Amino acid sequence: MPLPRRLAARLVLLPALAIALLPPRRIRAVLGILRRGARPATAAEARNARDAMCAASLRCAGPKGCLPRSLGAALLCRLGGTWPTWCTGVRIVPPFTAHAWIEAEGGPVGEGAPEGYFARLVAVGPLPRATDR
Repeated sequence: MPLPRRLAARLVLLPALAIALLPPRRIRAVLGILRRGARPATAAEARNARDAMCAASLRCAGPKGCLPRSLGAALLCRLGGTWPTWCTGVRIVPPFTAHAWIEAEGGPVGEGAPEGYFARLVAVGPLPRATDR
């Protein structure tokens, strides 16, 4: 991972951890503001951001780091002028556990799970561009 990308990931790590402490409705509101003016992230851009967060933080790389990892990846994409779809939900097969992830181009990014493995409860996607309306 190039040094500038690692530094950018470190830069968004603290805000991501702070946002992760907020109640779900506040997280959704903050992300709703941050996504404004960004174009939709490609799968490659979202994957690069997710990988950078995992490289920057052992917590984000761990099995219980899904919330700060997904928030950090979304913030890192936003630094580049893009926005993935940030999602939270549950696994649909036992054990039913909460999970947070990002999606781009219609699918989860870097999760290693088949399509439909997670049920979305909250999603904050990119806003449609003025020319798309």
